[in-house]
Amino acid sequence: MFTINSTDKRLADALQEKIDLKTKPVGALGQLERIAKQAGLIQQSLTPSLNKPHILVFAGDHGIAKEGVSPYPQEVTQQMVLNFLHGGAAINVFCQQHKIELKVVNAGVAGGLPEHPLLIDASMGAGTKSFLQQPAMTLHQAEEAMQRGAEQVKYAAESGCNVIGFGEMGIGNTSSAALLMHKMTGIALAECVGRGTGLDEQGLLRKLAILQKAANQHEQSHNPLQTLATFGGFEVAMICGAVLKAAELNMIVLVDGFIASSALLIAHSLYPEILDYCVACHQSDEQGHRKLLDYLGLEPLLKLNMRLGEGSGVAVAYPLLCSALAFLNEMASFEEAAVSQRSE
Repeated sequence: MFTINSTDKRLADALQEKIDLKTKPVGALGQLERIAKQAGLIQQSLTPSLNKPHILVFAGDHGIAKEGVSPYPQEVTQQMVLNFLHGGAAINVFCQQHKIELKVVNAGVAGGLPEHPLLIDASMGAGTKSFLQQPAMTLHQAEEAMQRGAEQVKYAAESGCNVIGFGEMGIGNTSSAALLMHKMTGIALAECVGRGTGLDEQGLLRKLAILQKAANQHEQSHNPLQTLATFGGFEVAMICGAVLKAAELNMIVLVDGFIASSALLIAHSLYPEILDYCVACHQSDEQGHRKLLDYLGLEPLLKLNMRLGEGSGVAVAYPLLCSALAFLNEMASFEEAAVSQRSE
């Protein structure tokens, strides 16, 4: 479906030498050095750049939301999308602050949405089925959603974008992400399930019981796409396809929180090389996210106790990428600055 290759490592030594010869102790810029090297490998350049950054926020409703797993009603998905379109959400503010192009993709919102310059209609329908009763979607729907997500990345790349992140909105989608994590990693469900949009202790126990029942009702599948179809959401499937397309196009992929990481988990199970292109922007305060990042071997740039979604972690972390490439491209070397290097 996609062609994902590991990044060509032939420039690795040259990039590392360039980093080490900057006027600083070796390793003194920490994760910024790692990001600069990764960007250079992705772009196959000693002078990588960030062009026309985009965040695509995929929105979709979940049938499981009607089973009592969230303190918010399902219609909040539609209401929040309208808030995105009116410019009132955190992601709007952060994207405007950092000059990031924002698009909202209707992956499958239950309520009607108006035409709007920020909105892309790629809807798969009025939300998924409740996986407490049946698979959330068919295998064909999951594959189609992935392709629709990939198409949006293709359009962004054609505009000149080479760095992209993905956000989401969908009441109930932490339940979807928790089950995807549990089924794909084998980590106990209780360690994957979190408070989502703010459940109290009683609500958390009810959510866990509902999800455990759902997990028990579906046979374990060794096909990642079938697992995605059974427990995923239309927005999760689209993010999965979007991540894969971005890597195929040699773009820097900025990974947001728990739900976006669950989509990456499916993508990684299909194409392990995907991680070469991914930067984990933050560690969500959602309980399962740290263990999911550990499973994927990703080190987050930030830990700010955020659990908003929307791509907010991507937008907040983006300036760190700018700093990483600025030091690589603009900082003087010891030779250029006539500064003595460390004596052995």
